[in-house]
Amino acid sequence: MALDARPRGTRGRAARGSAFRQALRRDFWTHAVLICAVLVIASPLLFALVKATQTSAAVTGPSLAPGTQFLENARAAWVGAGLGRYMLNSAVVAVLVTAGKTALSLLAALAFVYFRFPLKSILFALVLFALALPTELLIVALFDLVSGQLRWADSYAAIVVPFIASATGVLLFRQHFMNIPSSLSDAARMDGAGPLTFLLRVLVPMSWNTVGALAVIQFVSAWDQYLWPLVIMQSDGKQVVQVGLSRLIDAEAQSNWGAVMAGAILTLLPPVLVFTVLQEQFSKGFALGQDK
Repeated sequence: MALDARPRGTRGRAARGSAFRQALRRDFWTHAVLICAVLVIASPLLFALVKATQTSAAVTGPSLAPGTQFLENARAAWVGAGLGRYMLNSAVVAVLVTAGKTALSLLAALAFVYFRFPLKSILFALVLFALALPTELLIVALFDLVSGQLRWADSYAAIVVPFIASATGVLLFRQHFMNIPSSLSDAARMDGAGPLTFLLRVLVPMSWNTVGALAVIQFVSAWDQYLWPLVIMQSDGKQVVQVGLSRLIDAEAQSNWGAVMAGAILTLLPPVLVFTVLQEQFSKGFALGQDK
C-alpha cells in the first residue's frame, strides 16, 4: 500500500479544496436548472415586453430585438383605448372586494373558533364545499338574482357584493386562530373584553401576516375578473380592465399589436406592486404554526 507523502496540513487543504469544487459544481448545475425554469415560465411575459417596444410593422414579424416604441404604444393603450379608466375601475373593485373578504373572513373565523352553536361542524363543511364551486357554475343563477331581484345590473355592487364572501379566507383565518393559545381569550374575557374587542385588539394584531397573504390572493383574484363583469356590466365606462383589454384587442388587432402588448404589461403592474409590498407577509402567512 502506497503512503501519501504529503504533510498532514497539505492533505487537509487538498481535501477541503476538492469538497469545495464538488459543492461549486453542484451549485452551478442547481442554479443553471433554476435559471432555465425561470426563463421558461417567464417567456410569455418577456415576449410581450419585447413586442411592446416594437413598431406596428415589426411586432407581427419574427424579430425579438427590443425596439424604442414602448412609450408610444403605452400611450396608445392608456389614452387612445381608455385603459387608464378601466384600470381605475378594477382598482376600486379589487380594493373593495379585498377589504370585504378580509373583514367577513375574520368574523366568520372568530365564530367558528371561539363560539359554540348548533351544526357548527356541518356549516364549516359547507364552507369547505364552497371551495369546489367555481363562479362559472353559478353564473346563471347569480345573474338572475343580481339583475332581476336585486336590480344591481350595471353597478359596482354587482361585481363587489357577490364576491366579498371567501371560503379560502375563512379557512385560512380559522387555522391561524386555532394556533393561538386559548388562554388569551380567557384572559380577555376576564378583563371584560367582548368578542369584537378581542378580535380587533388581540387577534388582528397577531394576524397581520395572514391578513397580508389573504390580501394578495384576493386582490389578484378580483383584479383578474373577466367573465362576470362582461355579463353583468353594460356601461363601457364602468367596465374592469380585463374586459377593457379584450376590447383593445378587438379594436387594434389589425393595426397596433404593440399597443395591445403594452396594455397587457400595464395591467400586470398593480398586482405585481401589491405582491412586492406584501411578499413578506405572503410568505409568512401560510406558515400555519405556533411560531407565528
